[in-house]
Amino acid sequence: MSVIEAPRSPGVRTARKRRVNWEKWGWIYMRVSGVILVVLIFGHLFVNLVAGEGVNAIDFAFVAGKLADPFWIVWDTLLLWLALIHGSNGIRTIINDYANNAIVRRILLGAVLVSTIVLLTLGTLVIYTFDPCPAGAPADLLPSFCPVP
Repeated sequence: MSVIEAPRSPGVRTARKRRVNWEKWGWIYMRVSGVILVVLIFGHLFVNLVAGEGVNAIDFAFVAGKLADPFWIVWDTLLLWLALIHGSNGIRTIINDYANNAIVRRILLGAVLVSTIVLLTLGTLVIYTFDPCPAGAPADLLPSFCPVP
């Protein structure tokens, strides 16, 4: 009588090369990024709308003050990247589910990829190149830490 070993036992070699399961990692990313995004979004809403003077305090000086602080730069960058990739991954899943034509699916997925890259690039540039004290701006609109001309 012969014994058939379990298919994934260490002694059995498979001819198939192991590949990365992108769907599994996309699924895991959605769960992890979703939890982190809840914290980032509610923190963002609390600071912008509840703390201080509320929505009436949001002006150029408020945004400039936030983006002059490295903590908020990192916070906003994480929020941008996680939210945009989370949304793009969700759209990718919907396209894979509903686009039956392979050519249409590839075009749509390419459009999502290109738009995601463009938006991540532009958003990151805005966050990191923002000048809180622009030359020629009215002094009453500038944050308190800017030198008065």
